[in-house]
Amino acid sequence: MSTAPELLVLANVESSYGPIRAIRGVSLKVRKGEIATVLGSNGAGKSTILKTISGVLDPTRGSVTFKGADITARDPADIVRRGLVHVPEGREVFPLLSVHDNLVMGGYTRNDRDALQRDLEVVYGYFPILKERDRQDAGLLSGGQQQMLAISRALMGAPDLVLLDEPSLGLSPKLTREIFEIVVRINRERGTTILLVEQNANMALNVADYGYVLENGRIVMEDACDKLREKEDIREFYLGMKEAGVRGERRWKKKKMWR
Repeated sequence: MSTAPELLVLANVESSYGPIRAIRGVSLKVRKGEIATVLGSNGAGKSTILKTISGVLDPTRGSVTFKGADITARDPADIVRRGLVHVPEGREVFPLLSVHDNLVMGGYTRNDRDALQRDLEVVYGYFPILKERDRQDAGLLSGGQQQMLAISRALMGAPDLVLLDEPSLGLSPKLTREIFEIVVRINRERGTTILLVEQNANMALNVADYGYVLENGRIVMEDACDKLREKEDIREFYLGMKEAGVRGERRWKKKKMWR
């Protein structure tokens, strides 16, 4: 495991929607500079974890600590000012604002106008199509372009930590790969820490450093992602690779090679 300092710590967090408990006693840590991921099926509570961290949903129990400060149930705007930005599932861009104005809105908490302009050029470098369409209404972009815009808008806040919820939702495999390549670049080049929620477990385990597996609102497994990929339960239920089938395929390929 990395020896980097802990940037985000959840301790025994529970959150509910009315009488329904969505997450139960969730504890996890995200270290500075890493990509961490939470895997789980639909309804497992993955998005609820991110909403609880970012202040959209108040926990009924437990604590959330960011950069050593307790941010449990704080106002979302205050959490953003502290350097934590949430990219929600479904993109949620401002459809009637231009691409450029969406990006400027992402930096509304900042006073460093020169640095803001430099960051605008940086995100245009990551996603050139956004620069080409910077005067176009965001609602007219394709789904993939809106996802690029949502990620770029988050970066305009100069965050220390980005919560990224289902970035591949509704995208083609090709566009998904492109988005994840940029996510890795953002992490490696800018040092931005990322907590990723993603149903595409294979992609998430490929890009992340450390992973948690969530079932019925509880963390049931955690490990470095390269180790999680080798666990039989993960291979079978999340990667669609039954061990016997994998062994059989390897034998078939080996026999075919020697014919």
